[in-house]
Amino acid sequence: MIHMGLLNIIRRMHLRQKLSVREIARRTGLSRNTITKHLAGGTIEPKFATP
Repeated sequence: MIHMGLLNIIRRMHLRQKLSVREIARRTGLSRNTITKHLAGGTIEPKFATP
């Protein structure tokens, strides 16, 4: 699972900088499938660690 900060960076790269999924995957080290899944997912609910 990726953290919220990285998800925001991925969205910014895709929407503002107009980078392709392939280029985002290369820069972040994540798979293209992971990038695509999180871009298509829309908003996500934050998950908090349980003690």
